[in-house]
Amino acid sequence: MATGTNAKIKELKGIKPERITEEELKKVQGAVNTMNRAQLEIGSMELKKHEMMHQLAAVKEDLSGLQAELQKEYGTIDVNIQDGTINYSENGEADKKD
Repeated sequence: MATGTNAKIKELKGIKPERITEEELKKVQGAVNTMNRAQLEIGSMELKKHEMMHQLAAVKEDLSGLQAELQKEYGTIDVNIQDGTINYSENGEADKKD
């Protein structure tokens, strides 16, 4: 905006400014650029999230297949994933579902 006497004269004559100041323009441009970068980054994160969700679904499907194999082979899927120990039921036997 214009400053000083010149601004007061324009104000009294009803003349409205045609442009914002360079400082104001730079602030507005900076804010808009920051917002645009943030939105782009959010979009990138959402795409990565979507891809990871598909990967997770595939891993879950693979795990279900492995569990079915373990159930068939050992009668249980209760296995210690640290050392591979099979955790049989209280009676010491696998839960056979034949």
